[in-house]
Amino acid sequence: MTTERGKKIDTVWSGTWVADRLGVRLQEGGDPAAPRLDALLGLALRRNPKRAHLLVSRVLGKHVPQSPEAVYGAGYGLGERVRALLGDGAAAAAVVLGYAETATGLGHCVADGLALAPYLHSTRRPVPGVEPAGGFEEAHSHATSHLLLPEDPELLAGGGPLVLVDDEFSTGNTVLNTIADLHARHPRGHYVVVALVDMRSPADRDRLTAFAEGLGARIDLVALARGTVSLPEGVLAKGQALVEEYETRGAAGDADGPAAVAGSVAGAASGSRSAAESGAGFGSVAGPAAGSVAAVERVALGWPGGLPDGGRHGFAPADRDRLEAALPALAGRIAAALGPEPGRVLVLGNEELMYAPLRLARALEESGAAREVRFSTTTRSPVLAVDDPGYAIRTRLVFPAHDDPADGPGDRYAYNVAGAGFDAVVAVVDGAGDTAALHAPDGLLARLAPHTGRVLLAVVPSYEPAPAPVPAPVPAPVSVPATVPVLDRQEPIMSEPLRGPAFSSYAPEDVGWLLQDFSDVELEAPTEEREEAIQAGGAHYAESLPVEYQPSPAYQELYQSALTASAARIARAVGTVTETVLAERTPSPVLVSLARAGTPVGVLMRRWAWARHGLDLPHYAVSIVRGRGIDTNALRWLAAHHDPADIVFVDGWTGKGAITRELAAALTAFEGFDPEIVVLADPGSCVTTYGTREDFLIPSACLNSTVSGLVSRTVLRSDLVGPADFHGAKFYRELAGADVSVGFVDTVAAHFDEVAEAVDAEVKELLAADRAPTWEGWAAVERISEEYGIHDVNLVKPGVGETTRVLLRRVPWKILAQRGAGADLDHVRLLAEQRGVPVEEVDGLPYTCVGLIHPRFTRGATGADGKAVASK
Repeated sequence: MTTERGKKIDTVWSGTWVADRLGVRLQEGGDPAAPRLDALLGLALRRNPKRAHLLVSRVLGKHVPQSPEAVYGAGYGLGERVRALLGDGAAAAAVVLGYAETATGLGHCVADGLALAPYLHSTRRPVPGVEPAGGFEEAHSHATSHLLLPEDPELLAGGGPLVLVDDEFSTGNTVLNTIADLHARHPRGHYVVVALVDMRSPADRDRLTAFAEGLGARIDLVALARGTVSLPEGVLAKGQALVEEYETRGAAGDADGPAAVAGSVAGAASGSRSAAESGAGFGSVAGPAAGSVAAVERVALGWPGGLPDGGRHGFAPADRDRLEAALPALAGRIAAALGPEPGRVLVLGNEELMYAPLRLARALEESGAAREVRFSTTTRSPVLAVDDPGYAIRTRLVFPAHDDPADGPGDRYAYNVAGAGFDAVVAVVDGAGDTAALHAPDGLLARLAPHTGRVLLAVVPSYEPAPAPVPAPVPAPVSVPATVPVLDRQEPIMSEPLRGPAFSSYAPEDVGWLLQDFSDVELEAPTEEREEAIQAGGAHYAESLPVEYQPSPAYQELYQSALTASAARIARAVGTVTETVLAERTPSPVLVSLARAGTPVGVLMRRWAWARHGLDLPHYAVSIVRGRGIDTNALRWLAAHHDPADIVFVDGWTGKGAITRELAAALTAFEGFDPEIVVLADPGSCVTTYGTREDFLIPSACLNSTVSGLVSRTVLRSDLVGPADFHGAKFYRELAGADVSVGFVDTVAAHFDEVAEAVDAEVKELLAADRAPTWEGWAAVERISEEYGIHDVNLVKPGVGETTRVLLRRVPWKILAQRGAGADLDHVRLLAEQRGVPVEEVDGLPYTCVGLIHPRFTRGATGADGKAVASK
């Protein structure tokens, strides 16, 4: 083939198959000294309504097995360039941060090239005892939530440069999300973004420039190569047709030649596997026969005690020195296990565990113990495989996750391993991944066995951070349960919750608010100003409040009609979730609702327990903030006054499950609490304890404070909330004339007796059913984010409740409604009409509706459809 520069390449480019069929072209960035893009990237296909093509790195060591020296050298050289940019003084004060899962190894190699700075990578694996030091979302990823879990909580607190490393810089959204989160916690003046390829559009480049100016910080970018992807008209439809054709062929057993289609991605979105993916159909990469287990040879590495297995909790220059000294002996043990003349060897890492396997592979390569050594890793990402030399992903193996991931079970993949002619594969996993699932008949090791002469397993011990020092106990006026978590602050915390009528319109026994009263503080800002500040990274949504929506007479009438129509349905869901809690969780629950959507539900659950069982359950409301976690001082108060094992966290509904994940991550630092939320409605299939999984109108979602005790959403701002304080909220006493909070609860509770028999039958069925979360809502949100060009899951709000919030509190762009949805959406249609927001009916929506916040909002902005914001 011939590139744009006119340089002839003898081998077939691994993007030719896609380029010839779709007309996709990689356009060079104009630097003759940089590597060609076609030397760094191939092309593949995936099921994606917005972008069917996928850039596949040839030097990352993730999807394409590559020489360890080439993989390590690419990252190391970038690190040397960063050191030259910063100078040794600033380099010594820097911190390098890599992105999970794809760039964990690349980031570590950059840190090696920089030499003077510690390294940390984000992770999707919560670790008990390690409190997150930050977090952010990666909208385009299959697993979007990232945690930062440094062992040293001050690692990210310095003012030196922060070096952020990713494999591909396509839009810059992930980097902006990261910098916005960390800059709010620890402002600094210099950021350096590092990537193998910079493929941003001019608009994305301008957005990063404006973002940096808004922060008042310098942001530099270092990449091996720059360019853009040229897409002809109609490429999406052609790409979708190709994916559909080859998925069908792979699943149906269409004999188009040996291994013509090595699997499909059809099951990725739905959570199911086709015959081809599971190893049963034509064109798949089949595993061993059912019931057989691959013969695996274990390699005792002799990993140095206390040496981190990677950068999940931080990796210091001193750790690098220890690893360098140990590598010859580590590689020697692998070479001894391989024996003489092992031929072609693949060292296969595991998802986030990329760096340690890469260094082992490079040391083995340097030793000359094998004729050829290649390196790659397994991954979460599903990609179509087509066996053609001009296609980047020729084969794939599919196997279940084996490290008990926090987001639940799912398929994992190893690409370009089958059919590659490896004489031996050395699978390297960490201790958390060395489970029964790894060794199962359908596990990774068994999937590898038919495609190589030998399978060896090397286990690197999962690093366990040192426990935090235990401070002196906090004096308390009551006895403290044995399961109280270790306190990391010694300041006294507030001793009594706020209660009505002084704070909220609920009766004092209905709920105690573990909050500060900010009623006299000016916190409201116009919706458009808030949205612009939030999306620009200059503010967090919890630092201000939207102006409280005052419903029109027509909307109030609609609310009353909705309540009348759905009260019995809600009562049934309340009964079901309460009885499930009493049967499965604890006979004496302490209800802790997540303010404020969970508060009406907690009040109703409390009333059901009293009406049906005579139980007077304690009920509190606490604050949780996406991206910043739960109010830890509220947790300490709860642990000091109740057994944490009795605490049941309550919310109104699930959307994509972001708060579910937020709570689980926040509670890793506390002992005894059950992190699972119970909800009235779980349309996103994110929890196991719920009243219903239907996405229907819950009237308490129609309004703001006037159906939630006249309490605002919660506020977390550093100038108002000190280290010993609860988060805050406002009590809108002036809205008492419009308050329907108690009326809502009374109306629903009036139906308790009539639904009791149905609740008993439903709970009996649920207790015997498989209620494991499928997270189908999260998958749908990722698809919608890409399909509509938003590229940020935080701007996609699924479900009736979340859509209503978008219309009341954010700058909505459009509403997606399930075709044929009826009265449940009357209030949504009315709000959308009032705000000039289009409602688009669509098929195949797992929710009744989805609200889309305006992407890249500035006042006067236009959306991806070219229409201006219409906000009233």
